Amino acid sequence: TMVLGNMSLSGTDVLKGVGRMLYIANPAETSFPDMESLPEPYLAQAAPLFFGLIALEWSILLAKGEKIRLNDGLFNFAHGLIMTLMEAFVSGFMFSGYLYIYNNHCLYALPWDWTITWLAAAVSIDFCYYWFHRAAHEVNVLWAAHQVHHSSEDYNLTTALRQSAFQTFGSWPFYLPMAFFIPPSHAIVHKQLNLLYQFWIHTEIVKSIGPLEYVLNTASHHRVHHGANRYCLDKNYAGVLIIWDRMFGTFEAE
Repeated sequence: TMVLGNMSLSGTDVLKGVGRMLYIANPAETSFPDMESLPEPYLAQAAPLFFGLIALEWSILLAKGEKIRLNDGLFNFAHGLIMTLMEAFVSGFMFSGYLYIYNNHCLYALPWDWTITWLAAAVSIDFCYYWFHRAAHEVNVLWAAHQVHHSSEDYNLTTALRQSAFQTFGSWPFYLPMAFFIPPSHAIVHKQLNLLYQFWIHTEIVKSIGPLEYVLNTASHHRVHHGANRYCLDKNYAGVLIIWDRMFGTFEAE
């Protein structure tokens, strides 16, 4: 058992945490009947893994003779902290629209304990994220917030933490159509799993994961998204599944 602060992590907890960061999770363990049943946010539970993986990445980079821009990494941490504080203050208010639609205008409430509901929520969240992320690059007012994420001088795991405190105000409307079918607890769980998956793709160490590159968003695809080269602009908006970019004409290989 590993103890970090007030958190005690067993080997099983660590494996499950790593699994959630790869969107590998047991639907039965990540499905909940209502909001009151939700566990401690998965993003908070993943904090030790974030720091551990960042330390590992920096160790590898230093071993390869590359320089670590510490000030850039610290600013990334600071942005992540400010974003987390903003989310704590406004997430309930922002999610109230979803709850209103689900409680008053739901067309068909998928049962919370169906595996099909879990899968539908995963795909729906990712589809909605694609369109939000695309809008965040193509709509000026949304880009004004999202550009914070693209302002880092390096591309490493700390870049994943560099998020805008104001992005949440423009993102939640894109997920509202899910409220006609998807239980709120599933929306919250899969929003977190989707974001957790996107952590590991912010690295230059992982070059390719083989045939999975055709289906999943990967470090290679996301490096293109963050690139400043002309061929990289407005490409690869995917969260987890790169199929959306392939379907809607925004895919570009590295």
